[in-house]
Amino acid sequence: MENKNFKLNRRHFIKGTSAALALSSFGAYGFETMYRDKPWRVGLIGCGWYGTSDLFKLIQVTDVEVISVCDVDSKFMDSTAEQVAQRQKSKKKPKMYGDYRKMLKESKLDIVLIGSPDHWHALQCIDALKSGAHVYVQKPISVDVIEGEAMVAAARKYNKVVQVGTQRKSTPHLIDVKKTIVDSGLLGKVSHVEMCCYFHMRANGNPPLETVPDYLDYEMWTGPAPLRPYDGLPHRRWWRTFMEYGNGIMGDMCVHMLDTVRWMLDLGWPSKITSTGGIYVQTEGKSNIADTQSAIFEYDGLNCVWQHRSWGTPADPEYPWSFKLFGEKGTLAGSTMQADFTPYDKNVEPIHFDVLYEKEKYPEDLIEKDNELNAAPATRRHMLDFLAAIKNNTRPIADIEEGHISSSSCILANLSMDLKRPLVYDPKTRTVVGDLEATERLRRDYRQGWEHPTPEMFE
Repeated sequence: MENKNFKLNRRHFIKGTSAALALSSFGAYGFETMYRDKPWRVGLIGCGWYGTSDLFKLIQVTDVEVISVCDVDSKFMDSTAEQVAQRQKSKKKPKMYGDYRKMLKESKLDIVLIGSPDHWHALQCIDALKSGAHVYVQKPISVDVIEGEAMVAAARKYNKVVQVGTQRKSTPHLIDVKKTIVDSGLLGKVSHVEMCCYFHMRANGNPPLETVPDYLDYEMWTGPAPLRPYDGLPHRRWWRTFMEYGNGIMGDMCVHMLDTVRWMLDLGWPSKITSTGGIYVQTEGKSNIADTQSAIFEYDGLNCVWQHRSWGTPADPEYPWSFKLFGEKGTLAGSTMQADFTPYDKNVEPIHFDVLYEKEKYPEDLIEKDNELNAAPATRRHMLDFLAAIKNNTRPIADIEEGHISSSSCILANLSMDLKRPLVYDPKTRTVVGDLEATERLRRDYRQGWEHPTPEMFE
């Protein structure tokens, strides 16, 4: 891995009351930006909402030259390229590609950001690693378990850093929570965890079939996934409502909370996964993802329980998407917006934590379309951790293997729901123990013309 040409920008050293948070967020650095003697050569695959947002956060924290961007929607791609030209120091407009493979071949990139839909993550990540780039890939890392195993194997073979966009681990108030409450022992032994999402986020319309617009390469957008009849632009919420392209709310939202809990409590693979659910209420539309689902991720002496509903009201209106750790000495509730420690001993004061915003420090956050202001500080710190891992030849905080465990645990929960039985996954043999049918379904079929990656290809 590359470990030269770095220097830290001391002009932007953090001062004031945010210093403690910043130091905990940036590890040993304590700086807001990391520079090299020459800019990183960066490429983006997927110019939609979050891919572009991730790129802008990287631009904010290091010297970047965005060489190329890629998307199958030329309108998306042109918009992102124009914005990049305004944001990056060189003011150059990056070269645009409709096929990421051509971009990787021609651009000679140091870093590739992947913000495409889930069904593309594995192939694009692996091809970027083969090209010699380090990779930042959005969660969930894959649509099936074997894709994830292949991504881990490829990252190790090519000795590259892969950071997964599970940025709760880089969220300032949650870092503070982990140190102040969990690591200090204020909770005591944790023997039960609850996680949830009650957002009404499941698109469920019945749009008519349409002609594919000339600015969208729908064949390439679909790639290895099944080719659905075209019924409108798949961007943002529409593709997420189909299992052909992802893993539903379980793969979209549980992966964040499960990953956070695993980080908080230092957990690895669950020993058993059980899930039930289905489409119970929102039956009128085309969506085929569950609108109601429960799952249990079992560990030794601990169950981590997930619940989502895309209808009705949240069980706790203060924490509609969250985790709760129940310990011997108290309860910790946490979300992207806040956290609360409630001790059982009435003589001990409760502790509240608030999200950190950086609107004054980064005023461009306010004009970025659809920017998640609460998540921006976390993503910036996540990018810095990514860069530090490249510099130091170490694993980042959201290393591909950790992203694989969290992503595949959610994928296995969906499989458990479908098969109506518990599953025990053995990562050493890459099989579901005693269940041939489930083992065969660890790998989805790819559409003709696309080859499914396997870990054996890189071992």
